[in-house]
Amino acid sequence: MPTPLSTRRVPIPSSDLPSIPNRLYFKIGDVARICEVEPYVLRFWETQFPQLKPNKSGTGQRLYRRRDVEMALEIKRLVHGEGYTIAGARQALEQGHRRPTLQARLPLPENDDSPGRNSLAATIGHARAELREIASLLAEPVSRPHRRRSKMSTLAAYSDSLFPS
Repeated sequence: MPTPLSTRRVPIPSSDLPSIPNRLYFKIGDVARICEVEPYVLRFWETQFPQLKPNKSGTGQRLYRRRDVEMALEIKRLVHGEGYTIAGARQALEQGHRRPTLQARLPLPENDDSPGRNSLAATIGHARAELREIASLLAEPVSRPHRRRSKMSTLAAYSDSLFPS
């Protein structure tokens, strides 16, 4: 039985974010511990998010700065907490760092509490919740019934060959 929506993928409040030690550089293992992900996940995120670019030492070891650690935490929040896809999280980060577009600079209507605006926000929120539920259902492993195979010994009893003619 599926669990209710309220128990699935709850966004992480900012007060629950891990504290980042006051250091100049962090090794990949340190960042993995802070973000609570495996190091290979961080290496993958580096290939998918141009904003995440750690420096490399002379020996090739990744050296993350504080802003890199904060970016990794933001990526984790979007992907694991909010349920974004990698492409969606990349787009959200790009939009968050761009200058406001013409649409964003236009003045809002004076009556922000209009019923149409509230119902639109509620509809979008409902659709988003349903999509998250569908994504979590698709992510669950499918249990298939065990199929019994016929025994090869029954073929051997009828003939001396495994390949009947």
